Amino acid sequence: MKSTQPNSSPSLKLAQGDSEAGVVIGNTFNKYGSRNPIARKLLKGFEESLFSLLETSGATTVHEVGCGEGYWTIRLAQSGYKTRGSDFSEKVISLARENAEAAGLHIPFSVRSIYDLTVESDREELIMCCEVCEHLEEPERAIEVLSSVAAPFLIASVPREPLWRILNMARGKYWAAAGNTPGHIQHWSSASFIRLLKTRFDIIEVRKPLPWTMALCKVR
Repeated sequence: MKSTQPNSSPSLKLAQGDSEAGVVIGNTFNKYGSRNPIARKLLKGFEESLFSLLETSGATTVHEVGCGEGYWTIRLAQSGYKTRGSDFSEKVISLARENAEAAGLHIPFSVRSIYDLTVESDREELIMCCEVCEHLEEPERAIEVLSSVAAPFLIASVPREPLWRILNMARGKYWAAAGNTPGHIQHWSSASFIRLLKTRFDIIEVRKPLPWTMALCKVR
């Protein structure tokens, strides 16, 4: 299995709650470089699950859809995967390019909406779409598009609800919004997210690193 050691990234350039076209983009704080032991443990659990599913798939090339500032695209490249990333936001793609350059990596990043992905330009052995679907107005349409460009694997994750909001409130965040993270407009339990994925994919394996649901899928 390739490296699953979380990469401390205090210098990672982030959008920090910025928005584009009325949509919250990127990350509001650097969870990847946090020194909080609980945050680091949660991130480690996410990364270990992600790399385990990647290993199970056997894929070597990855297109991260909704890559944000590029943290995971860069981590996978550092671990030996051939990667590329896309996001609808010009601002976060600019940051992703800067972050990759700072890491000494040349990674192709493109400005593309998830809804506009095409077989000709975006098809890849494994599509990774982590913490994206909760931001989308049309998640069903997004899953349909992802099924057209996954050849044949998809790894997707979303915050596990209502646990996500409960934990936000437990740490004193977003009380006025009942613990909802800014920009989250969809909310799934593990079961409801798997049902969504099953509309287009067969489920190979499900992981539940606290507090997410993550699944490795194969196009039906």
